[in-house]
Amino acid sequence: MFRVGSHISSAKGYFAMGKDAVKIGANTFQFFLRNPRGGRAKAIDPADVAKFLAFADEHGISSILAHASYVLNIATDDERLQTFVQETVADDLVRLANTPGAMYNIHPGTRKDRPYDAAVASVAENLDAAIPAKMSGLFLLETMSGHGGELGGRFEELQDIMSACKQGRKFGVCLDTCHVFSAGYDIVGDLDGVLAEFDKAVGLDKLKAIHLNDSMFPLGSHKDRHAKLGEGEIGWDAISRIINHPQLRDLPFYLETPNELDGYAEEIAELKKRYGGKEAKKKAPAAKKAAPARTKKNTK
Repeated sequence: MFRVGSHISSAKGYFAMGKDAVKIGANTFQFFLRNPRGGRAKAIDPADVAKFLAFADEHGISSILAHASYVLNIATDDERLQTFVQETVADDLVRLANTPGAMYNIHPGTRKDRPYDAAVASVAENLDAAIPAKMSGLFLLETMSGHGGELGGRFEELQDIMSACKQGRKFGVCLDTCHVFSAGYDIVGDLDGVLAEFDKAVGLDKLKAIHLNDSMFPLGSHKDRHAKLGEGEIGWDAISRIINHPQLRDLPFYLETPNELDGYAEEIAELKKRYGGKEAKKKAPAAKKAAPARTKKNTK
């Protein structure tokens, strides 16, 4: 089954998000649990959640993805900001428990001019303090473009974080197509090679979701600027290969392109036309568990 959706506003609650998803032809979606540029969050309405869960079951909506606020730098070592990060992530995970099967996606943080090892240690400290022993849902680290000291620009960095966290073995990865392309991974000319690199560094069993975005800037630019599908440097041909690749096609895809709902509906309709082509009929290679790669860390 092709699971595809877009980012949807949570301003009017869960039931409204479900209806918006159906309106644009989606069977999954991404949303913010709180203000993406701040720390405030509205109280959860149990009646609204109950209506959504019934609606989602009726319409086949699954694998919804909650995105953490952009202001959370989980690599911070500032004591005041650490408290804010830890309390916010912990509260987000409590909220996530209201929607069984939902996943939680977060950016791995920015080290700025700090040493790499110190930043990874801060991520582990902050997440270990925030994540309960019995975590509800799936915790995902997002691939990043590697700009300005961002962690997650290389696959090995995600593995380093997971290895450092007490519950890292329970983590997964959300691969953002714009981010990995801008980070220098050639998903246009060598998708198989990129996935082999991911498998060696992290393990394809850890890949749980895809942010499907085109890129305004070329390969290796380290610029995080999403473009509408087919209007950027990645293009429709490569996007078609991505959604039909035997190692990716069963994952949920979430659009974060610069669109309103009508634009998302058009993109989803086009994706559905392209899903299930020749590439999808190829047999997926046998899964193998690769040992985590321990490469030289980025200390620039």
